[in-house]
Amino acid sequence: MSRLKKFLHDRAIGLTKVVARMLPDRAPVTFAGEGSMQALCDAIAQTRPGRVGIITDEGLVSAGVLGQATAALDASGVGWAVYSGVQPDPSFEQVEAGRALLASQGCDAVLALGGGSSMDAAKVIAAAATNPGPIEKLEGRMKVKIPPLPLFALPTTAGTGSETTIVAVVSDPQSHTKKFFVDPKMLPAMAALDPSLMTGLPAHITAATGMDALTHAVESVLARTSTAQTEAYARSAIQRIFPDLPRACAQGDDLAARTSMALASYYAGLAFTRTSVGYVHAIAHTFGAFYGTPHGLANAIALPEVLDISLDAAAPRMAMMAEWIGLGSDGSSETERAQAFVASVRELSEKIQIPRTLAALRTDDIPAIARQALGEAHMNYPVPRTMEQAECEGLLGRILP
Repeated sequence: MSRLKKFLHDRAIGLTKVVARMLPDRAPVTFAGEGSMQALCDAIAQTRPGRVGIITDEGLVSAGVLGQATAALDASGVGWAVYSGVQPDPSFEQVEAGRALLASQGCDAVLALGGGSSMDAAKVIAAAATNPGPIEKLEGRMKVKIPPLPLFALPTTAGTGSETTIVAVVSDPQSHTKKFFVDPKMLPAMAALDPSLMTGLPAHITAATGMDALTHAVESVLARTSTAQTEAYARSAIQRIFPDLPRACAQGDDLAARTSMALASYYAGLAFTRTSVGYVHAIAHTFGAFYGTPHGLANAIALPEVLDISLDAAAPRMAMMAEWIGLGSDGSSETERAQAFVASVRELSEKIQIPRTLAALRTDDIPAIARQALGEAHMNYPVPRTMEQAECEGLLGRILP
């Protein structure tokens, strides 16, 4: 790594530490378990909103999940309006449409209903509603000058942990880049982790989103900004995911497994929002920008490959994670325990039928993807070791279809 790149990377770590110190030492008021959606709606009613703008996607409308949410709001006496135009990797155009809906319907609060895309869109929409001007001006760290509209979260997947984070991502389809919005003001005020909203998820979405949560937890532990507090959150997530993700994939209506995975996603969100992430996310974001690859799937494919190249630098931390899931009690060495952890991640992926390669990946795109991913990581993430262009291209080559 050049001196300039090292300087920028060290600066990124410093900024992450500064942001972590500025974070409020709190999480959203959170309701968990079957029926928690109604508890959340009752709590929203106590804030006396005039009307809540629900930010969601058409898939949840068709699946009847939106109807469940509006029925719960009706039962609580809360008025509502709906913007259902969110798509995977939400764009500025969708955020602007959501802001327009809030204005036209007189909404003074926002309810995010869905997975990571709806959560991200809702955060930026809530901020844009109170901060006039181009939405792009809110991009970056601490750019939200006026507090957003009150934001509430109803996640319908167990993966992003977005209900606990201060980060949102919006895509620019023209430049194939992701734009990041980072501000403690975007932390939801309240959230509900209701497993009954997740029972209809197909197994492949359950698998990908669950691996997204695992990636958050693992990259949080490997980050050079990891602390005892974030490790405790990550440990809770990791110890839930390995046994309960296969259960949730195999039996979608297993409410105990769904609740456990929702909590795992939540705890992983608490961990990584304080430490940031790493190369897995940088690569996954770039896959999303180039090919529209779902974020959880992109993370799942990249995770074991990045762990492989991080073994030398991060063996003690990987060995610690191995011990958390019951590996290495046979007197094995630290390196052997670290290798066992990487193997266990691969085994989990295979068990839940995550592909080992990315079908959309093209050889000609690899240099550009590597440059973009490394640029994102070295400017933003406290990775345990630095990766060069040729090494990243080699990693991407191993997941070619």
